[in-house]
Amino acid sequence: MLGDVTNIGVNVLNDVATLIIVSLGLSIVFGMMGVINMAHGEFIMIGSFTVIIAARHGLPLWAGMLVAPVIVGVLGVLTERLLIRRLYGKRIEGTLLATFGLSLVLQQGATLLAGSSPRGVATPFGSITVGRYAIDWYSLIVIAAAPALIGVVLVLFLCTRYGLLARATMQNRAMADSLGIDTARINMLTFGLGSAIAGGAGALLAPVLAVVPTMGVPLISAAFIAVVLGGPAAVTGTAASAGLLGSVRQGVSLVSTPLLGTAALLATATVILRLLPEGISGRFRKVTL
Repeated sequence: MLGDVTNIGVNVLNDVATLIIVSLGLSIVFGMMGVINMAHGEFIMIGSFTVIIAARHGLPLWAGMLVAPVIVGVLGVLTERLLIRRLYGKRIEGTLLATFGLSLVLQQGATLLAGSSPRGVATPFGSITVGRYAIDWYSLIVIAAAPALIGVVLVLFLCTRYGLLARATMQNRAMADSLGIDTARINMLTFGLGSAIAGGAGALLAPVLAVVPTMGVPLISAAFIAVVLGGPAAVTGTAASAGLLGSVRQGVSLVSTPLLGTAALLATATVILRLLPEGISGRFRKVTL
């Protein structure tokens, strides 16, 4: 009995943590900047492949996980400078189309370089036996990483000078410009931060997912739903919606099939958005992040 309860609990928490991890970078870029980054899934994929390549060259797993956010963060900065920068102030569909094109380029480039066969690295740290179930220690690390990442992001945006300038820029870019804030630099850093978090998510999930060029497609679908459902509070709203949607999806999947679990996630999001058009955090006006 204890083993059954523990296994179910770990599975649900792991799905919630995974959804939070893959959504957090997107929530910063979309929720705060208003940029629809359709290449977010490919940024996650590049983070995973960075870990694979590092492992193939004999580097420790943690080394690849540290390098991945840096590489993807730099890619995000270049993307903002060369592509997104020209689309500020225009229709939001522009960023959608531009980043969708980028996602296709990155996906096809990865296919040409790495092929379409699934790759992966061994799950580290072994497992623990609870009843008749073996629970990976690494899944517990993923579960712990989600709240830790949320905490780091909140501290960064609420307790640092960059966070103050970033929130001012996202809330009223024209006023921030008039006050002498370098909004172009803030936009670049914020998009780079969201991209780096996506790369870190890919690195963290590399040991538990099949790493293929198309791995970002299902991840970004659920991430977008979580961000939209979260409402105006980019970080806390997304965390709350990811917790709800992840619990529903995994709970239904455990008693039926993963397909029905995904269907339940979509149905739940549809009902909540019908009842709360501004998202989960829409009624809490004082919550801004």
